[in-house]
Amino acid sequence: MGKDSLLLQPIQVGNLTLKNRIMFPPLTTGYEERDGSIGPRSLAFYERLAKGGVGYIVIGDVAPVRTASPTPKLFDDAQIPAFKALADTLHKYDAKVALQIFHPEYDVPGVGRMIGMAGAARQAAMQLKEAGDMAGFQAKMEEADKVTKEAYAKLHHDMQHFVSEATVDQLNQIKAAIANAARLAKEAGIDAIEVHGDRLLGSLCSTILNHRTDEYGGAFENRVRYALEVVEAIKEAAPGLMIEYKLPIVTVNEDGSLRGKGGLIEAEGIEFAKLLEKAGVQMIQVAQANHTGNMADTIPPMGTQADNWTLPTCIKVKEAVSIPVATVGRVLTVANGEEILANGDADIIAYGRSLCCDPDIAVKVEKDEPIRECLTCNKGCVDAISSRRYISCVLNAENGDEATISIKPADAKKNVVIVGAGLAGLEAARVAAIRGHHVDVYEKEECIGGQIQIAAVPPRKADILRAVEYYEKILPGMDVEIHLNTEATKEIMNAADAVIVAVGAHDITLPIEGADAPTVVSSWDVLAEKAEVNGHCVVIGGGLVGAETAEYIANKGNAVSIIEMTEKIAAQESPTVLPYMMEDFAAHDVKQYVNTKVNSISNGGKTVNVTDAEGNEVAIDCDTIIMAVGSKKNVLDVEGVNVPVYYAGDCSGEKTADIASAIRGGYNAANEI
Repeated sequence: MGKDSLLLQPIQVGNLTLKNRIMFPPLTTGYEERDGSIGPRSLAFYERLAKGGVGYIVIGDVAPVRTASPTPKLFDDAQIPAFKALADTLHKYDAKVALQIFHPEYDVPGVGRMIGMAGAARQAAMQLKEAGDMAGFQAKMEEADKVTKEAYAKLHHDMQHFVSEATVDQLNQIKAAIANAARLAKEAGIDAIEVHGDRLLGSLCSTILNHRTDEYGGAFENRVRYALEVVEAIKEAAPGLMIEYKLPIVTVNEDGSLRGKGGLIEAEGIEFAKLLEKAGVQMIQVAQANHTGNMADTIPPMGTQADNWTLPTCIKVKEAVSIPVATVGRVLTVANGEEILANGDADIIAYGRSLCCDPDIAVKVEKDEPIRECLTCNKGCVDAISSRRYISCVLNAENGDEATISIKPADAKKNVVIVGAGLAGLEAARVAAIRGHHVDVYEKEECIGGQIQIAAVPPRKADILRAVEYYEKILPGMDVEIHLNTEATKEIMNAADAVIVAVGAHDITLPIEGADAPTVVSSWDVLAEKAEVNGHCVVIGGGLVGAETAEYIANKGNAVSIIEMTEKIAAQESPTVLPYMMEDFAAHDVKQYVNTKVNSISNGGKTVNVTDAEGNEVAIDCDTIIMAVGSKKNVLDVEGVNVPVYYAGDCSGEKTADIASAIRGGYNAANEI
């Protein structure tokens, strides 16, 4: 592709010239400071995207009011310098920057006052305690707890009902706050405002959430009235700023049910796009509507949606307007983006999770270099947002820590031996080679990837192989030699200057009577197709591996029961993935025994004896028993190895690693040599 790539061609959007068609869409990152300001972590993240060549960067969920929401905030002149530093930094790389202005769909001042009252009551309680008035202390603490509960009750009530209950005065105040944020953004040197068409505005547009009977409810023109007023207010407050609108569309699932609540159904969305262009909006981003209760509906995990899944609606919007249109929604690869642009289906490609995975997409397209492609696992990014942690990518050790982590050039070139070609070993090889070392990787099996090869077998998991495919593409062009079907001897290790041990782990068996029966097999062997199963299969262990194995064999037509000693099956699974797994379990009638302890295996391996949640002794008859009770690190004998030895991945600690830990372990080990 190189410089002729369609992704790298400039485009005029309003008064802005974007240097290319690559957009970083608004994501909640959690990188901002507690007060919502753009601090070092946030600034470093966005600077890294700009350095990687992204042409248009949108800062997600910028609140125009003081709110407890863990997002950026811009409502006061004192906040201008931080946003100016952001704009100035990104402009150094010729990246244009927009702020996505949103207002939560609840009474922010009202909830804020109640939380403030609760805080004041707690302070008063502590003063009474210090004075020795324990009765007064207790009373004030009870008051604080009561007000806090009322505040959160109001918050959750308003999330569903504020759209319909907000007064016109409240809506006018919110509109003024959004306009003020746009004014502050312009003074800070920000290039554009993206109107968050979901959240409050999308809820007002929605036939599902908007139950108003005034000028903002009912007919289509009433439901979109407020959004158009917000656009006009931004134009008046910040003339000259490019205005983009995130247009949320309520789509239709295969079963005919609606996907999303806030936003517009497709036909209305297309008509609204025309009104937005007429109102002066200069760019539209077509997106899936939110407010679904599960982030999988807007950010689908691997194996649940086709690539470019929102594109059909985007095409219709583009046909209806003359302004540039951006598409977002599982556009994972450069090839996907190129095809969309070549077909004229969109003008700008938004790569969200993909740019967290590899911020150098633009640079690598120009140089025709391999790109690390997103797994859409949702583990580090979407799950983090849901649990109020800062986002990270399982495949990118630097993501979220760009200010403090980078690959350091080596002081001198060394010969590095890496033992094991799982993800930890492969990442160590990549980093060591970038640092300037020569690397030899020794893998005793016939292919690279380690446990990823079996992790890709269960339903919906095939995309996880992207992690291995990246190294298959990039390592041949580096000073790295991979020796398959070869064990690293001590002589080989001692001939190197340093050794990284990344020999992984092995699965274990529950040490109980009957575990050595011929009907007992391991989950790893089942997924690797080294062990056959049939009939009624009992999976001992309902962790992630056990649950995935159960789903895999259920889809092959077997009756399946899972026995788990804790209270939840697949407790480590992403909340965006878990519903799909549970639907599959229900469809295949997979039995789930939680809070159940396995005592023994009897009857020649045909019966599993357990103590159930009620304390009853139960015998479960079966044909095959599959052990999925965890793994233990492999230990490599390095006695007599007299060069520095480092460890990465599963074998580096007492607890075996997940993908993110393996990648970071390999990265860090190679960076220390």
